[in-house]
Amino acid sequence: MKALYTPLLLVLILTACTSSQERASTDYTQYVNPFIGTDFTGNTYPGAQAPFGMVQLSPDNGLPGWDRISGYFYPDSTIAGFSHTHLSGTGAGDLYDISFMPVTLPYKEAEAPLGIHSKFSHDDESATAGYYRVLLKDYNIHVELTATERCGIQRYTFPEARVAIFLNLKKAMNWDFTNDTQVEIVDSVTIQGYRFSDGWARDQHIYFRIRFSKPFTSVQIDTTAIIKDGDHIGTATIARFDFDTQKDEQIIVSTAISGVSTEGAAKNLLAEVPDDNFDKYRNLTRDNWNRQLSKIEIVSNNTDDKVNFYTALYHSMIAPTIYSDVDGTYYGPDKKTHKTDGWVNYSTFSLWDTFRAAHPLFTYTEPERANDMVKSFIAFYEQNKRLPVWNFYGSETDMMIGYHAVPVIVDAYLKGITDVDPEKALEACIATANIDNYRGIGMYKKLGYVPYNIADSYNAENWSLSKTLEYAYDDYCIAKMAEKMGKKEIADEFYKRSLNYKNLYNPATSFMQPKDDKGNFIKNFSPDEYTPHICESNGWQYFWSVQQDIDGLIALTGGKERFAQKLDSMFTYHPSADDELPIFSTGMIGQYAHGNEPSHHVIYLYNAVEQPWKTQQYAAKVMHELYQNSPAGLCGNEDCGQMSAWYVFSAMGFYPVDPVSGKYEIGTPLFPEMQMHLSNGNTFTVLAPTVSKENIYIQAVNFDGKPYSKSYITHEQIMEGATLEFEMGNTPGPVWYK
Repeated sequence: MKALYTPLLLVLILTACTSSQERASTDYTQYVNPFIGTDFTGNTYPGAQAPFGMVQLSPDNGLPGWDRISGYFYPDSTIAGFSHTHLSGTGAGDLYDISFMPVTLPYKEAEAPLGIHSKFSHDDESATAGYYRVLLKDYNIHVELTATERCGIQRYTFPEARVAIFLNLKKAMNWDFTNDTQVEIVDSVTIQGYRFSDGWARDQHIYFRIRFSKPFTSVQIDTTAIIKDGDHIGTATIARFDFDTQKDEQIIVSTAISGVSTEGAAKNLLAEVPDDNFDKYRNLTRDNWNRQLSKIEIVSNNTDDKVNFYTALYHSMIAPTIYSDVDGTYYGPDKKTHKTDGWVNYSTFSLWDTFRAAHPLFTYTEPERANDMVKSFIAFYEQNKRLPVWNFYGSETDMMIGYHAVPVIVDAYLKGITDVDPEKALEACIATANIDNYRGIGMYKKLGYVPYNIADSYNAENWSLSKTLEYAYDDYCIAKMAEKMGKKEIADEFYKRSLNYKNLYNPATSFMQPKDDKGNFIKNFSPDEYTPHICESNGWQYFWSVQQDIDGLIALTGGKERFAQKLDSMFTYHPSADDELPIFSTGMIGQYAHGNEPSHHVIYLYNAVEQPWKTQQYAAKVMHELYQNSPAGLCGNEDCGQMSAWYVFSAMGFYPVDPVSGKYEIGTPLFPEMQMHLSNGNTFTVLAPTVSKENIYIQAVNFDGKPYSKSYITHEQIMEGATLEFEMGNTPGPVWYK
């Protein structure tokens, strides 16, 4: 049968093929700057990682402290090791496992905590997605790092010298504490062992298998007893491997890790890094990153904007992290080994942060992974009797609040991208929402709010106001899922619970306000203050955390005009110059704190009061001023991708105010053209030909060539591969929607 093509169809086919070929040949990693966020409060690391990789191989400056919580702080000048695990912008000091340090003899050693180290200069340092290099100036050793999903590969280029490579399993920084370690010599190039530790991740297990590309001439293993509370609990190990090297001789160190066993690590090494070929794995990881980054294609003449965008997209793909071995085995919260039936188990879920934008972004960029993340939640529930709050390495940290695995599950279910049994998923959500002795949930159910004056064993941090609002949102998500499943009684129960936010609204102050168990509002409440009753925020910042019912919040406030005035005050009521703001209140515009997550949706609420030009004004201000192509280019903690996911969505021109609604409020696009290449083969396109730093205001909106009259776009419209076009100008435009 002969194929017949119309001229227009032929043009479209050729254009699509050309676009696909161009994307395949474009090196998007050139626009990734991993140093963004390594200064100021970003808490990122610059090292090598595959997308969502179990290994995060990165340099450590060697000193503790909040600035170095990710191991690396740009203003520092020392490197004391290259370790295989790190947290991206969490403000939590844990991991730094399996740390190597190459030296020439004699080496430099300072007093603890720095220890063996070298000076380095940023002039001799560079990084891109999946690759890092630096010169250790004290030893003239060039270090290069790359990584596969479960393996880290280091290449050391030595001078002619007697050299040693240290493996330090004893050293612990910040919140981390070494419990026990072991190094076993397998043969002249292979070692294996483990490091067990306590920290934010409780009873963390990391096993390793390491292969050197050259036999070591000698090995020295030093051990010391670990004493805790007067008891001998384990052994700390530092291993030294000696070599003789010629000028420019290279030694490759390949390390696989596992949360399960040395056998699992050995399988990971054999499957992912069977050869001593650094360039091979660097190229494979670069190709992997290019496949991921090419899913969103932008057109821009501004290099800094492109770097900011693709670095943000990169940072959104750092966490969650793969946690199962190549054969599917992983270590569960019940301290037992489990095995998947073909899916990948994930860990490192910063859900209080990432449910807002990072996980909704994954439903477009990573739908298969999003499905596996939901499966990871359900497995965690089965092994721990509740969904995770903030879990990693088989451990629940109980950091932050809410049960925000729920909106991630519900969003995936409503969008049809998970094959998890919905009955099991709903069971997990409901069970987690009904743990009466956990963080005030019982009182929340009884009174309709968490009282500030009643504590339980899990409620020591208080945060009563924030818990009430977060629980109400998660309850709304449960109701949405139950309604879709036809379970009206459950839906009605949780829709009712989702309105509990109203119980903390005080009409006398027009703010959400803590209540005691008798129903009395706390006295002398000031929305400016950062109190124990509000999680990492003040009354201004948490007032808007009613994403499920903005219309209801507007009505409480007194209508659209009053609500708009309150929004204006949010952005114009500046803290006084002598106010001492907490470390999480950064990126301030009035009381709006872009450096912390509860503020992230607030800019988009002007759409609800028919003043979209203010959404456009503030969204553009944040994108242009608070995201920069520099080490200090993030105004707050990266928080496992949420800070960057906000930017990715906003730069595309829309944002999920309510992450499970399937609706995305229109803001202002950053680029003249954006294409999101979807897993179903369609491409969603956003056009704004005249957009610029001045032309930030929308004058008119067209959707597939026709005038558009809504303030939002939908998930279905995105997946159909529509074209959204904006006419931009330098003055506020009319309200185009009804």
